Amino acid sequence: MTSPADGPRRDHEPHHAPDSPFAFDFRALDDLGPDQRWSTWLSVQPLCRGPEPRPDWLVTSQAAVDTELGVLKTGKEADAHLLHRGVPGSEAPGESVVLVAKRYRGADHRDFHRSAAYTDGRTVRRSRDNRAMEKKTAYGRAIAATQWAWAEWEALSRLWQLGVAVPYPVQIDGTEILMEWIRTTEDGEEVTAPRLARCRPEPDLLAHWWDQVREVLVRLGEAGLVHGDLSPYNVLAAGERLVVIDLPQVVDLVANPHGVDLLRRDCLTMARWFSARGLETDPEGLLAEVLAAARSEEHTSELQSPMYLVCRLLLEK
Repeated sequence: MTSPADGPRRDHEPHHAPDSPFAFDFRALDDLGPDQRWSTWLSVQPLCRGPEPRPDWLVTSQAAVDTELGVLKTGKEADAHLLHRGVPGSEAPGESVVLVAKRYRGADHRDFHRSAAYTDGRTVRRSRDNRAMEKKTAYGRAIAATQWAWAEWEALSRLWQLGVAVPYPVQIDGTEILMEWIRTTEDGEEVTAPRLARCRPEPDLLAHWWDQVREVLVRLGEAGLVHGDLSPYNVLAAGERLVVIDLPQVVDLVANPHGVDLLRRDCLTMARWFSARGLETDPEGLLAEVLAAARSEEHTSELQSPMYLVCRLLLEK
């Protein structure tokens, strides 16, 4: 309250903001558009968020908005979309990133095309769910979509922690997986990394890529796993670095009775692509190398089974 002695208030006098510790910048956000939603990072359970240590580009702010950028790829069981997650008006690290949203189709899709060979050794606790999936009812298809999404999420999380070259898994929400966007630069712009099948590398780069393929297969073997569908169409070439994608069908080398056959196919498929471009490869030697890695001391206790004996026989031929 002012006294007459203070004189009339002068509206043109500057208004001094409070000290910075007490200053708040309130900005009204317009209604979200039809292709937007609030970030779902905090709405999923902690176990449904990416493994630690988390990359510094990850956006975890409650103020972030998810914006659809368009379809990246369509597939038999799932579609991949580009999605921007960011705090409106900010391009700072940790506040703006483009992700891939892989969305599995559910009850509205007729069927999944994955071979039953991939699911041998997996179990579903509820007999009702098993019956529904066998009959391919709408409920069964929804359960199958959730299972495939969760299988890929677990594979991505485990392999990323093992140091295998896969996209970082950001989160899973039902049948949607958000993951790192693997990109490269063309004409100064960031674009999605091409599939290996589209590439025509020089001999030195071809040999470097083959070494990376071998390392991926060996690391999977050390973990007792098989990709199961590894091909030049499931590998992205981000410059000199290869990144493996499409992982819902990853199988246990031991628990799955088709594990060794799937591993042999992975080795042959990749070796043939490299051989066709002039690089000398040895698929049977690669198979033996991966099986030897699977027999390492770390996994000896897991491999005391009939399948382990099969691996030994293959190696000793």
